[in-house]
Amino acid sequence: MLKEYITVENLACLTGILLFGVWLLRTSLGRNALADCPLRVNNMPFYLPFVPLFVWLVGVSLAVSLTRTLLGNPQAWQGAFLDNLVLGIGAVVTIAVIIFLARASFVGRLKGFGLNLRRIHRDFFAAPLLLLTVWPLLLAAIILTTYLGRLIWGPQYQIEQHAQLELIVKHPQLPLQILVVVVATVFAPVLEEMLFRGLFQTMLRSYLETSTPASAGASLSPQKRGFSPVWQAIALTSIIFATAHQDVAHWPALLVLGACLGYAYEKSGSLFRPIFVHTLFNALTVTVVLSQ
Repeated sequence: MLKEYITVENLACLTGILLFGVWLLRTSLGRNALADCPLRVNNMPFYLPFVPLFVWLVGVSLAVSLTRTLLGNPQAWQGAFLDNLVLGIGAVVTIAVIIFLARASFVGRLKGFGLNLRRIHRDFFAAPLLLLTVWPLLLAAIILTTYLGRLIWGPQYQIEQHAQLELIVKHPQLPLQILVVVVATVFAPVLEEMLFRGLFQTMLRSYLETSTPASAGASLSPQKRGFSPVWQAIALTSIIFATAHQDVAHWPALLVLGACLGYAYEKSGSLFRPIFVHTLFNALTVTVVLSQ
């Protein structure tokens, strides 16, 4: 009977619970986990993060519509391939826009933004441990969402797969599957982390830091200051990150993931760490879908 419970999934979950418990004890329940994280000095106006967001959402939508109009009605998998090709190109263009804006807005340019190539090896090895730590919380969010969904809509309720993952299941053509995997595990993590963590979270934290009187902040201990303003910026960015995805049922898990990614950025000061965590999470999700 015991062997039935000794699985890779259960061992990973148990390890994550232990790691998360240690983190809670060492950081006074998270209150002083980010107390000493330096602010990324920048001169961003509050509207700047919305520029690449507009380029991404509006530009890609228009490009997809234009491509479909010019090419007529291709086969279903070919249409999905073209859509993902446009998504990939749009992601590259948006990433280029973000890099240009970051170079102009951050003290230290791209290093100040969090793109220091000397940090890659450290962040690469830290990412799996961080994802493992938050894994039980992600599972809890998924289980809770499923439970509430079945209470409201009946026992047949299930969380729908992401639209991109459905393409992998629906269409067996290898070129489409490869392109979807590349978009999900390379372009999407890089773009979303640069946009949401690099720009939005930095902008929100800068605003919250400057709106908090220095005398009031200095009079509080690190433990009491721990959730403000850096945790507030992480929370707000996580909400923006989650709601930017269309699948409402995914929002609770995305909020948890967003908080993990925001923490990784603030703790390390490097964008490579949340990018690697995000890539690993997406890769694991794709692997699960492909193995079914």
